[in-house]
Amino acid sequence: MTAMTPGSNIPLTATRVAVDVAAPVRLDVSGLLLGANGKVRSDDDFIFYNQPSGPGVTYRSGGGTAPDAIQVDTGALPPGIERIVVTASPDAAGQTFQGIEPTATLRNADDGSVLATFTPPQLATETALVVVEIYLRNGAWKARAVGQGYANGLAGIATDFGVSVDDAPAAAPAAPATPAAAPVAPPAPVAPPAPPAPAPVDPRVAAAAPAAAPVSTGKINLDKGRVSLQKNQTVSLVKGGRPLLSQVKMGLGWEPAYRGKDIDLDASVIAYGPQRNHLDSCYFGKLTILGGSVKHSGDNLTGEGAGDDEVIVVDLGRLPAEATGLVFTVNSFSGQKFTEVAKAYCRLIDAATNEELVRFDLTTAEPQTGVMMAKLIKQFSGEWEMTALGEFVKSRTVRGMVKPAAQAL
Repeated sequence: MTAMTPGSNIPLTATRVAVDVAAPVRLDVSGLLLGANGKVRSDDDFIFYNQPSGPGVTYRSGGGTAPDAIQVDTGALPPGIERIVVTASPDAAGQTFQGIEPTATLRNADDGSVLATFTPPQLATETALVVVEIYLRNGAWKARAVGQGYANGLAGIATDFGVSVDDAPAAAPAAPATPAAAPVAPPAPVAPPAPPAPAPVDPRVAAAAPAAAPVSTGKINLDKGRVSLQKNQTVSLVKGGRPLLSQVKMGLGWEPAYRGKDIDLDASVIAYGPQRNHLDSCYFGKLTILGGSVKHSGDNLTGEGAGDDEVIVVDLGRLPAEATGLVFTVNSFSGQKFTEVAKAYCRLIDAATNEELVRFDLTTAEPQTGVMMAKLIKQFSGEWEMTALGEFVKSRTVRGMVKPAAQAL
């Protein structure tokens, strides 16, 4: 059994799998069948309690005593379907995931054996989640832990993936007054036999607000060049379907928020094993770790374009096999708070070409002395993914960042 972390993936060893999502409260679990464009073909591809079956995907109710589940038969999915996302939202209207820790369990649907589990970390105001996804890559089916949150409920998820969601069950627009049309049909007009009626939509979805921005966005790649990340967004270090197994540099920079006041911050990287076990930390007091595959280049180095205050070089191809996670942090050893810092950022650079690949600008600050800027996670396939974090911690040294950084993996 594998305990997955956000962004990690595993190959599916069974054709038929089930994903159940459990929590201390009742959850509504649903599944969406998506094509190559990331959208449903029609509302028929939205599988939930009121529409429990579709081609290759089935909803199973837990009856209130067991978690609801989505079952996927990858052998029965229609051509063109490349991804099934499994979502969850609290059954109680308006309830968030604050204090509720959902856990998704991926099982072999034939024998019930557990293939993997995933508990999304650091949830707060989210009212719906894309928990995991089953996806096709190079002819093989895999499962990925996602944990993408939405603040506008299942309506936000449904709209994002192309499901029709009504703003409200409002009355039909008034028709021209004619004697024959006196009784206007109440809620559901029995109108001219036009196209087939759309699939039934969960009333809780229909009643929700149409589509605000999601709390976080999905994973992207580098095919279109430089990527600017937002908090919690993930980018795969892949170009043209091939991983970037070369040297990369993580540049971290900042400026004082008040003119004339010096800000002395320290950039570090903390390396972890597959069980979130701490391997080593690279910082100003220890410039090289993991056999030279991670090196701290010192203070006040200038990278291509904007000036980087500190740079950490990572040779992804030389990292030892047990190093599967890297968390990049910045600390204020002198005790100045990040509210005294402006324009803190991190950027990933191709060390061979000095091309900036990924950038994350910290747009908000908290009165703390440490911040986790970003993490690099090695996938089962060998490719690496970078996720923007922007999580603040009360710690003036990298030592105090080890535990919260492990929790962020």
